[in-house]
Amino acid sequence: MLTWILIIIVGGILGWLASIVMRTDAQQGILLNIVVGIVGAILGGLLLAPIIGGGSITTGDFSISSLLVSLLGAIILLAIVNLVRRGRVR
Repeated sequence: MLTWILIIIVGGILGWLASIVMRTDAQQGILLNIVVGIVGAILGGLLLAPIIGGGSITTGDFSISSLLVSLLGAIILLAIVNLVRRGRVR
């Protein structure tokens, strides 16, 4: 139970940091930051962890390498979302 609470809190912080890096912070609220952080951690764990090494925060590992992998996953997720949004006709 405590691990899930930590994943939500750290995921929110990582999602917020990723949104600052990608300059989408004004468009997102706290709930979307949490979702971006957790989904980005899953994405980073699947794609980046085998390359860089380490795990992600979704495995319960809160080391520096896991935080970095999860943050990079969140940044990649926001980059993909920005590309999809840019492709839409308004």
